[in-house]
Amino acid sequence: MPLIGLIALLIALPLLGIVGAWVHLDAQTIDVLTQQMQTVLPGYLATSAWLAVAVTIGVVIVGAATAVTVSLFEFRGRRFFQWALLLPMAMPAYVSAYAYTDFLQYSGLLQSGLRQLIPGLRLPEIRSLPGAIFLFIFTLYPYTYLLARNALNERGVHLMEAARLLGTPLAARIRRVALPLARPALMAGAALALMETLADYGVGAYFGLSTFTTGIYKAWLVMDDRIAAAQLASVLLGIVALLLWVERKGQQRLRFSSVRGQHGDAPETRLAPLHGSRQLLAWLVCALPILLGFVLPVLILLRLMWREFLHQETDLYMNAGFDLLRYAGWVWNSFRFGAIAAILAVAVALALSYVQRARHLPPLKLWLLRLVTRMASMGYAVPGSVIAVGILLPLAWLQVIAPRNQIGILVTATSFGILYAYLVRFSAVAVQSIEAGYARIPATLDEAARTLGSSGWRIARILHAPLLWRSMATALLMVFVDVVKELPATLLLRPFNTDTLAVIAHNLARDERLGEAALPALTIVAVGLIPVLLVTKALSRR
Repeated sequence: MPLIGLIALLIALPLLGIVGAWVHLDAQTIDVLTQQMQTVLPGYLATSAWLAVAVTIGVVIVGAATAVTVSLFEFRGRRFFQWALLLPMAMPAYVSAYAYTDFLQYSGLLQSGLRQLIPGLRLPEIRSLPGAIFLFIFTLYPYTYLLARNALNERGVHLMEAARLLGTPLAARIRRVALPLARPALMAGAALALMETLADYGVGAYFGLSTFTTGIYKAWLVMDDRIAAAQLASVLLGIVALLLWVERKGQQRLRFSSVRGQHGDAPETRLAPLHGSRQLLAWLVCALPILLGFVLPVLILLRLMWREFLHQETDLYMNAGFDLLRYAGWVWNSFRFGAIAAILAVAVALALSYVQRARHLPPLKLWLLRLVTRMASMGYAVPGSVIAVGILLPLAWLQVIAPRNQIGILVTATSFGILYAYLVRFSAVAVQSIEAGYARIPATLDEAARTLGSSGWRIARILHAPLLWRSMATALLMVFVDVVKELPATLLLRPFNTDTLAVIAHNLARDERLGEAALPALTIVAVGLIPVLLVTKALSRR
């Protein structure tokens, strides 16, 4: 048990390192903080606040509209839209940004075509704050859609039918029954989308926005000011902690929902049919987010990749082998980082989740272990740039105290540092999956095994492992996909001459080589489709 507590403490250490930056508050630090408040901090706060407010409103509107449509009404194509509305979850926002920039910029396909019809026409610049808001809304709305859909599937149809029998018009039923019922789920989903927005680096850096995450990156690597980076990271950490508290409150409210079965259990719970213009409206509500959040970006990336292939066709025999070799190296780096991090995260999650069931420990020791475990579980809500700073900042202090130590080289020049960051960031994903699996194993089985003289290790190996293999497989896959898509932590902590698909796609897009960035970007999307399809399959079995 002490070893498990030590592991949890190590995972929580980067967060403690960020908070510890304020311990050494001297005159120089106060001067740096004052300069930030007078220069960059107002811009970071304003940009991040606009993003937060607009994205929250947008994902709530889109998620609520799509969830109500597919959950409470019957129309042709509803079953297709039920799972297709989850597809934008596979599209990282920074990948969508690369696609839309090529399509909507002044020299892009859309504006070039429109200028032939309307000479002198110029559309608003996509690489702007409104453009970022647009991208985040249509790549993150599945968070609100999925949670709201589950809430409405549990009770919405029955209550809507009761309201109809009482003579309530359709619009009033949606406004007074469906939306209040889905409100806790919508708020929880909006909090998740908002945390993803604040954690993003790719879109902000590519669009030239001054957000907290881009500010942390610039402060550390561009201005070489670790104090400024730590202070910005601590402010962002406080905001994320507040959002995490709001999300958990929303999840607690969701637990009071009661499950009633599926729509087809009784004739009185049939969905309200839609025909004619109402069916067309339902198609528009459901198809537009899929088109803007997934289909159009994928088509643009495929066009970019094909155009790049045609452009290099004359040199194909000279360059194909070299390019293929480099691409294979990027894929291998992404795969090995993802696989190693996933295995380590699942191992840590099994240990931490097992502690939650260890009722034989003394109460104080059990409370301390659970407290450290919960601290470690906060990692997923923390941006990768904050975690990277939380790792690098203590190393800088240690370097000052002991200049000849080799820990800094171990973290920054090998894969250890980046794997540690992945473990801190994504162990919470594995913990959630494993804890869900443990919730289906009665505690009486453990008590019976202990009565028969089985040790804790034997119980975990023989009793728990066969019952948890589905949860472990899900956790492995989810962590693997998240690692492949992770950008800011990878940029800050990757070893020398070691690039992943996410880093290469970002670097190529930053250099305006969008055609070359299309292939790694599409590979990331293809990997992201795996958990989306698994979630869809799991929901169809309910």
